[in-house]
Amino acid sequence: MVEQLQRYGVIRSTKVAEVMEAIDRGLFVPPGGSPYHDSPMPIGYNATISAPHMHAACLELLEKNLQPGMRALDVGSGTGYLTACFALMVGPEGRAVGVEHIPELVATSTENIKKSAAAPHLNDGSLSIHVSDGREGWPELAPYEAIHVGAAAPQIPEALIEQLKPGGRMVIPVGTVFQELKVVDKKLDGTVSIRDETSVRYVPLTSKDAQLHAS
Repeated sequence: MVEQLQRYGVIRSTKVAEVMEAIDRGLFVPPGGSPYHDSPMPIGYNATISAPHMHAACLELLEKNLQPGMRALDVGSGTGYLTACFALMVGPEGRAVGVEHIPELVATSTENIKKSAAAPHLNDGSLSIHVSDGREGWPELAPYEAIHVGAAAPQIPEALIEQLKPGGRMVIPVGTVFQELKVVDKKLDGTVSIRDETSVRYVPLTSKDAQLHAS
């Protein structure tokens, strides 16, 4: 899977390749799925785990903000896969935080991580997953050098911009019918620049009830 993504130029960074090889995606896809196939997979509760190429693209975009000792927030952490990747990149001296509003997904993602190479980070507290509305972020451990949002918001939540550290970067899909993956950079003076990276298709970033009752 990683070699294919390197061949297609999605993965260019040695560090991203190492981390995606270390965190076995097979541990994070429900039984019966095809974990190494480059497509999104349903994980229950009207949620999905993103395709490997999207995870790789987001890790590439955030790599400079996922250095050892930095803090990273994964909104809509789902199965915990990308949060686990973040934990390996920021190391035990950093913090990787996942936020997911479906309690059952928080429970299963924690079990997934326990089987993975990121288990020591869960044990030492440098990796944690919390039940919460991702649109509110996780202010307790803010600010973050890196924020990833795994569902599409109608607009960028102000709380997430506030929790982005000056010098930090957020990647977030924005839109309803048509979605763009936006790259949000907060400059050292606190001003924010936003650019479109690519067109995407994600499940909506919404309330728990709206997600569970989506048709």
